[in-house]
Amino acid sequence: MTMVTVLAGVRAAIIDLDGTMLDTIPDFHVALSGMLAELELPPVAREQIAVMVGKGSENLIRAVLALQLKEDPYSPPVEARFNVAMEAYQRHYLAINGQHSALYPDVLEGLQAMQADGLRLACVTNKPIAFTTPLLKLKGLDGFFEVVYGGDSLARKKPDPLPLLTVCADFGLQPAQVVAIGDSSNDAQAARAAGCPVLTVPYGYNHGESVQNIDSDGIVISLLDAARLIRSQTTPT
Repeated sequence: MTMVTVLAGVRAAIIDLDGTMLDTIPDFHVALSGMLAELELPPVAREQIAVMVGKGSENLIRAVLALQLKEDPYSPPVEARFNVAMEAYQRHYLAINGQHSALYPDVLEGLQAMQADGLRLACVTNKPIAFTTPLLKLKGLDGFFEVVYGGDSLARKKPDPLPLLTVCADFGLQPAQVVAIGDSSNDAQAARAAGCPVLTVPYGYNHGESVQNIDSDGIVISLLDAARLIRSQTTPT
C-alpha cells in the first residue's frame, strides 16, 4: 500500500509524548538519581536510561534496579526493593516533572498545523497520567488534545492496541482514519495491531534500536513534516 493510500482518509492523529514531543531523558535522570541515592545505589547514566524508557514506569524501575543490582528484572533482590524504589521515583519525578525536559524542534508548529487542518488530536503515552497531565500543561501542549491517555489510564498500554482503539472510538472514527505518530516500536506495534497508519520520528529513544528497523508507513523529521505530509495526502487536488 502506498503512502498516498495509507494517509488519504486520515482525520485525526494520536501522538506519543516522550521521545516524540519532548526530550524527557533529563527529567528521568534527575528523578532516578534521587531514587537510587535513597536506595544507596550508584547513579545511572543518561545513555543507559534512553534505552529503558517507553514501556511505562514499572518497566523502567525494574530495568534500572536490575542494571544496578546486576540481577534479572524479576529476581528476588529487585522485587525486595521495587515498592520502595517506585515510591521514591514517583515522589522525585513529580517534584521536577518538566523542569529539565525540552520540546523537540517544530513540535508546536506541527501541532498548530494539524489543528489548523482540522485534524482531531489525542496524546497517548505510556507515562503515568499523573505525570502526563501537568507536563503537557507546563509545556503549553495541553490545549491541542481532545483526549489524553497515560500508561495507567486503561487496562493495557502500548504496544497493546487498546489505547489507540479507545481513541478511535472516542472520536467515532475507523482506525484507518487515525494516524499514530511516535518514536518507537511500541507505537508502531500498537498502530499495526489497531489497524492505524503510523509515522515515526527519527530523533527519539526506541529502546536503543534504529528507527529504520521499525515497521511504519514512513519516517518524518518532525511533527511539522508529519503535518505537511498528511495535508498533502488528504487535501483534494
